[in-house]
Parts: sequence; structure tokens; C-alpha cells
Amino acid sequence: MALPGSKSLTNRALVLAALADGPSRITGPLKARDTKLMVAGLRALGAGIDKDGTGGWAVTPTRLRGPAHVDCGLAGTVMRFLPVVAGLARGDVRFDGDPRARMRPMGAILAALETLGVRIDDDGRNCLPFTVRGTGRVPGGAATVDASASSQYVSGLLLAAARFDDGVDLRHVGRPIPSLPHVDMTVAMLRESGVEVDSDDADPSDARWLVRPGTIRAVDRVIEPDLSNAAPFLAAAMVTGGRVTIPGWPLRTTQAGDQLRTILAEMGARVALSDEGLTLTGPDVIHGIDVNLRDVGELAPVVAAVAALADSPSRLRGIGHLRGHETDRLEALCTQINRLGGQVEARPNSLRIAPTPLHGGDFETYDDHRMAMAGAVLGLRVPGLRIVDVDTTRKTLPGFADLWSAMLGLPADGAA
Repeated sequence: MALPGSKSLTNRALVLAALADGPSRITGPLKARDTKLMVAGLRALGAGIDKDGTGGWAVTPTRLRGPAHVDCGLAGTVMRFLPVVAGLARGDVRFDGDPRARMRPMGAILAALETLGVRIDDDGRNCLPFTVRGTGRVPGGAATVDASASSQYVSGLLLAAARFDDGVDLRHVGRPIPSLPHVDMTVAMLRESGVEVDSDDADPSDARWLVRPGTIRAVDRVIEPDLSNAAPFLAAAMVTGGRVTIPGWPLRTTQAGDQLRTILAEMGARVALSDEGLTLTGPDVIHGIDVNLRDVGELAPVVAAVAALADSPSRLRGIGHLRGHETDRLEALCTQINRLGGQVEARPNSLRIAPTPLHGGDFETYDDHRMAMAGAVLGLRVPGLRIVDVDTTRKTLPGFADLWSAMLGLPADGAA
């Protein structure tokens, strides 16, 4: 199964390219709803982003400007990254998104931006919609943020910080940051772009990053396959005792999805990584697991689906932050698996899953791509399961149903 590029890498590459000191190219990017929204948002702010003839994008930085409107859709990276960029634009930039996007937490990053000298009008909502009153510059300096709801708060503030007058001295204070590998990805890409970043994230409850002001160097980037989007395809082999190969799986990566290798191996899979890619062979019996998924919360829905088919109970810990994602994923997983006859208990920060025989029925997705992927995995073992709105996967993986059908050797509409 050849998969398209990483959403996390693509959207970070787009922001850095739009703020760089010259033109650059992005090869092999993901072209899904989230990344198209990022492209549209950056174009609205004045960046030149054009097709380069190879399926990638050529990005030409320009002076950022308003007035502009940014549609965030339901993309966390757009609603958390671009308000920081908008602070560097001259003019007003209005942000809004899907109805569910207005429920996603934004207060911590908006407060940090105001500390750094950006004026924001949100009528006290601390969420979408809001307007950034850009002046063409951001003073920067010291700021604190509680990023316990999303690591994207930190990544968003760091990506543009080199363009602030005084850079940024950013400290997280609060509960441990979830998905911390995504911040490591941001720091690595900043350093590739010549930005000086000092980081002290050994304590995820009291981490600190120092970004010095300077130039963001233009860098041509080749985007790796999206390892998080590999989760349902690898899980398909897990639950059927089959075998799946993902070509191009990097031997070294900053993507959090790489932890699938360890998680699924602990549940019984045989995993082999080579220069050609990653091959997973499913076990005869799936084992339950007790695992902390704080750093890889996006994998939790598919891991929960596999755990529901295991031979023993599972506990997925450290995932309370998923209650603020596209939907409350803990309650959604609990509700939908239990509707099929499962025994899942949603606690404040975890899921407890006791495998039981499941039966068919509708599996609601709540406009959440990861829920649809979890439903697809369960459907391989549960006759009569019907995914409601599988097309919500276009958020990060357009054509998911066709890819699923191709893997199974079915006609292109076989997964509809």
C-alpha cells in the first residue's frame, strides 16, 4: 500500500516556505482537505503557491497582507499555525471554520499571541471565529502557554518565531504536553531551515523553547509517507492474519506514527523494516495491551478497534486530550463500539476495552477521519458494519475507500 505524504510534514513545510527568504519546492506533499486549506490560507495572506509540474508545490514568499479570510475547516494545524503567521501580516485576518471547529480549544494560543504583541478580537469566546489585527510585525519575547490540550499551540508559536523582532522564549506550564513528537518535528524542520532553536523538553510539564530572531532559509523538501495514515492498513493485517507492506517507510523519522511498529508488535504482529518499507504480518491471536498513547493520540482510534478484537482486555492511557479533537474521541469510540456489542469504558484520560463478540450496525464517524478508519478495521471482522460518512477521511486521506478496496482486491466501490 503506497500512501500519500504526511499531513504534519506538509503543513509545516508550507508555513516555513511561505515565511522563508526565497522560493522553494515541496515534493510529494499530501493533497487532502487539511493541506488544501493550509494552501488557501497562505495564499489569502499573499504567499505564492503553484503546482510545479511534478505533483508538488512551488512556494514564493511575498509580503504578508490583509484584509483576508482564512477558512480553517476542521484542521487543527490551520487554526493553530496561521493566526501566528497572520500576526506578521499588515491588515485584518478573519478566521473561521466548520461548526465543530468552533468547539475546539484556542484560548491558550490566543492568550500567548497577545502576550507577544498580537492584537486579537474574539469577543471573549477563546475559540473560532476571531480576527487577528496584523500590523506587519510581532514584537515577540517571553511567553507562557498551557499546551496540555494540544502540542499544536507550541508548534504554531515556534514556526513563525524567527520572524518576530525578539524571537520567542516560550515556556509550557501545565499538565504534560500530548503528542510531543510533533513539537520535535517542528524543531527539526526549523533547524533544517537555519533557525536557531534551543529546547528543554525533558519535563513535558515544564518545557521551554528559545527561538532567536533571524532568517528562515528556503529549503526544498521531499515529504515522507504519512505514517499515521498507515494505521488502518497495518491494522487490517493485524485483524485478518494477513500481510501488508507500506513502501517508503523511513528508517529514521520524526513522525509519531512510527510508534505503530512497537504498538502492533506488542499486540502480536511480526514487523520487518527495510530499505524497501515496512511489512507487517498479522498474528493468529491479537493480544490486549496496556499502553500510554499520550505522544501518539492520533493512533488511538485504530488501536482501540484492534483491541476490541483481542483475546484479553486493553487499557489505552494518556489520551484525555482527544476529547478536544475533531470530536470527543473517547466518548465516540466508547459509544460506537458499545453499540456493536462491545464493552468499552471511557474514563477522563483513558479507555478500558474488554473484548466481546461484536455484531453489525451503523458506525457513526462524527465528521472525524480517524473514527472512519477505526470503523473500517472493525468491519473486516464484524459482518454488517456500515460506516456512516466514510468520505470524512478526505480530511487527511482522499480516496480512502478506493485504497481500502484495492488492498482487499475488491472493485473500486467495494468499500462504499
